[in-house]
Amino acid sequence: MAQETVNLEGEVVVAEDVGNAGVVTLNRPKQLNVISSTVVKLLAANLEKWEKDENAKLVIIKGAGRAFSAGGDLKMFYDGRNSKDSCLEVVYRMYWLCNHIHTYKKTTVALVHGISMGGGASLMAPMKFSVVTEKTVFATPEASIGFHTDCGFSYMLSRLPGRLGEYLGLTGARLNGRELVAAGLATHFVPLEKLPELEKHLLSLNTDDGAVVRSAIKEFSTDVQIDEESILKKKEIIDECFSKDSASEIISSFEAEAGKEGNGWIVPVLKGLKRSSPTGLKVTLRSIREGRKETLSECLKKEFRITINTLRMRISGDVYEGIRALTIDKDNSPKWDPPTLEKVEDEQVNLVFEPFEEDLELKVSENEQCRWDGKYEDSAYCHQ
Repeated sequence: MAQETVNLEGEVVVAEDVGNAGVVTLNRPKQLNVISSTVVKLLAANLEKWEKDENAKLVIIKGAGRAFSAGGDLKMFYDGRNSKDSCLEVVYRMYWLCNHIHTYKKTTVALVHGISMGGGASLMAPMKFSVVTEKTVFATPEASIGFHTDCGFSYMLSRLPGRLGEYLGLTGARLNGRELVAAGLATHFVPLEKLPELEKHLLSLNTDDGAVVRSAIKEFSTDVQIDEESILKKKEIIDECFSKDSASEIISSFEAEAGKEGNGWIVPVLKGLKRSSPTGLKVTLRSIREGRKETLSECLKKEFRITINTLRMRISGDVYEGIRALTIDKDNSPKWDPPTLEKVEDEQVNLVFEPFEEDLELKVSENEQCRWDGKYEDSAYCHQ
């Protein structure tokens, strides 16, 4: 059930009507269910269909194999690096879809085992109910490869307690299932062995009553206790260091803490921070900080601008260099440009945040009556 491999050759998304529920399975197990243009199109089409279907009372999303979703298809972005805006369509569709996932009208449940990172986690965290297990691994590691926290995470991370959002966005630190529930990024912890039974039970409910669904999940869930070594127990240090004004000051402050007794956990995190793209760090920090004052739709529109400008190499080609080093050549030795935080000028960072002309912005409808408007097919991009 929840963690088995769905064996339907070629179908990257499997959507099923099971009684009064819609069940969607991300079905690229060998690729850790990464998100491609086709995946986004199919997800959006099925979610719209079920929201408008009076018979559909519950929507469940899960991943085939050993992952929920590892996020965007990095190879897709890398392969399109020499073709102008080759990935614009998938980016537009994904951010547009993120808005609908956050505001979905039916009761939604994500059954999340294994990897749930970046854009993949954006299919988990906004759900009314997100069920994680002892095998769940969450991270938003985009800054390390010259990108930024996207798919609504400048909104979600900025609303976590204290400065945890900055910490997760800048370091790409991983959280396990229990930590996700404790941090508020998931709602329930259910042991993996119980997930198939929980799914079966949810499908038998035949209700759209969120209270009934919550109660049903609670029957299978266990209370979480986080380890003493968890970063969630390091709140004081994280809040102190990651509240600094700039990425440089954050790193300096963190470095000072690393030298104190009992703070050995900081050393590997600091090493990762220093190896990350300076441009990615600066853009991510600003985006999360701005996210605190922005609505969801404002965050998504901003993220769309940043992403398109980043892929267009408006100020740096770091995103392609980061992907090359991580997944193409796998040498883990990226050559960043600019190479240091000091050389990334604020004026340069401003460029990726600049608004587009009105008809080229992401279209997110604020009107409930036409909330499914604004599709890529209706955008100026599609008709260029």
